Amino acid sequence: MSGHTPPTLQKLARQTLLRNEAMAIACLGELPTMLFPALFKEAFEGRHINLVKEMVAAWPFPCLPVGALMKTPNGETMKALLDGVDMRLTRKFHPRRTKLQVLDLRNVHHNFWNIWTGAEDSSHSAENLEEKQEAKFFPRYALRRQRVKVIVELSIFSCLEEERACFLKWAQERKGSLYFCCTKMTIWDLPVHVIREILNVFDPQHITEFELHTEWTLLELAHFAPYFGQMRNLRKVFLEPLKGMISSNHNETGDREAKCIKKFISQFSKFNCLQHLSMFCPHFLRDHMSQVLGCLMTPLETFSVTCYIISQNELNSFSCCKSLFQLKHLELRGVILHDVDIMSLRGFLEKVADTLETLDLQCCRMKDSQLYALLPALRNFSQLTTVKFYSNKFSMPILKDLLQHTANWSTVNVEQYPAPLECYDDSAQVSVERFAQLCRELMDTLRAIRQPKNISFATEICYTCGERCVYHNGPRLCCCWQ
Repeated sequence: MSGHTPPTLQKLARQTLLRNEAMAIACLGELPTMLFPALFKEAFEGRHINLVKEMVAAWPFPCLPVGALMKTPNGETMKALLDGVDMRLTRKFHPRRTKLQVLDLRNVHHNFWNIWTGAEDSSHSAENLEEKQEAKFFPRYALRRQRVKVIVELSIFSCLEEERACFLKWAQERKGSLYFCCTKMTIWDLPVHVIREILNVFDPQHITEFELHTEWTLLELAHFAPYFGQMRNLRKVFLEPLKGMISSNHNETGDREAKCIKKFISQFSKFNCLQHLSMFCPHFLRDHMSQVLGCLMTPLETFSVTCYIISQNELNSFSCCKSLFQLKHLELRGVILHDVDIMSLRGFLEKVADTLETLDLQCCRMKDSQLYALLPALRNFSQLTTVKFYSNKFSMPILKDLLQHTANWSTVNVEQYPAPLECYDDSAQVSVERFAQLCRELMDTLRAIRQPKNISFATEICYTCGERCVYHNGPRLCCCWQ
């Protein structure tokens, strides 16, 4: 006998409806609620455009988390969704008791589809979910609210693909009829006036994650500052570089640029729940980093600065910034440390030894003396899970000393160390034999202390092929040496 399981009656019904789209549309008003989710999912994935549009208009649940089904952008299906919402707006009477309250366009996992389409016979689970949706989206005050809430995550470029352009145009035309909410926004090189128009549609107070990638001048940044400050519920911020640097001619433009920087920095005092702050090449904040940290209202979990020439005063200020005292992730990748007094960093690391989980000091150009100064702080980490030291200039003896100080690192999962300087010849070329020998010796040193989980030693990036030689369980050479 064949082990093939025959299709359920519900699946047979859906197949019949999908083959006859006109019939499916005609009977949507009488279709059992339990058939809607699975039929909609199959119609959406099969690009049955007219059926998708009509099902949105007749959707019987408080929430339609359609973004979880949108694996690849498609302008045609997006238009069908938006047309379906428009049809709901123009109808005076809805055939079902439940009205759509939330259209969720975020491409994130949602349990709704698992429950309704993954266990067709589990009506109890489906009923529970419907009750929870009612409770979540229908408090008493919400029954009086007629506007559908549209939730999105936006990544906006100067040149938009068809799907995103279609949605933004639609949203701007309907901002009075629907309530638009963007939880995560990424801006790529847009003029300030365009961002202003977008934020007039999407309430900035709903943005919890914001990324800004621009080539603005400091004056443009100052114009943007008030809109940035309206994002009061930000939890995560990422800022990328600006064209505008502090002028060398302070008599002519220094005061004006300083005012622009001050105006931008002051916005950080308006964020009530910021937890993660990341910046890439923030040279416009040179000598102002401590002011940013001093403005923060809540303690950070993540502080990440990449490619930055830090001043001694800024480094000294870390130990005085209460916003950093509960830090879990410190990333100073490419922050040049070889010309500063490292003792202030040591004092700061000692303060966060009980909370820090990630320490990334890659490409900081540190030397033996600086690592030696940090050793007393490093040995005290109790929660550390990830440590990265690639692209620093450490010798064999100091690396052995470092490993000797890691006996208490029982929670560490990932360790990345630079290959010792003794691996290179006089012309800074990797000696393959020395690389393998010395890294094996370092590995043996550590295993005599504790059992590492994921540890590697790596050379500098090869100028020819752009890869490193990495020693993990054994040597893996870059393309030039293979």
